[in-house]
Amino acid sequence: VAICKPLHYGTLLGSRACVHMAAAAWGSAFVCAVLHTANTFSLPICKGNAVAQFFCEMPQILKLSCSDSYLREVGLLVVTACLVFGCFVFIVMSYVQILRAVLRIPSEQGWHKAFSTCLPHLAVVSLYVSTAMFAYLKPPP
Repeated sequence: VAICKPLHYGTLLGSRACVHMAAAAWGSAFVCAVLHTANTFSLPICKGNAVAQFFCEMPQILKLSCSDSYLREVGLLVVTACLVFGCFVFIVMSYVQILRAVLRIPSEQGWHKAFSTCLPHLAVVSLYVSTAMFAYLKPPP
């Protein structure tokens, strides 16, 4: 909004829109946390308590379970993949709109200002996504 419609920023992104975005982020995080917690506490754990990763994540906890946890693991992966894919699509769509708006700016100074605003965020998002891909998509040892 700040790049595509800078003069309308205050009206388009008021306090109500900020509250809605924050509520959506907190609500989805809460639902995900409740699902993970309910899934963890309903598991019978009988293979010790040593987790094969630095973080105590659900796939590693499922490996410690005595029961067949295939459906739980698939459900967990589907919910997580949907959330991650939704966020990824939203970020890509946002950057496509920003790029289209920047390319319509006639001056080189305007391009520089717009890209200097966007590139730090894009660098952080890229670093976060690449780190997550390395941590979660590497083949098991």
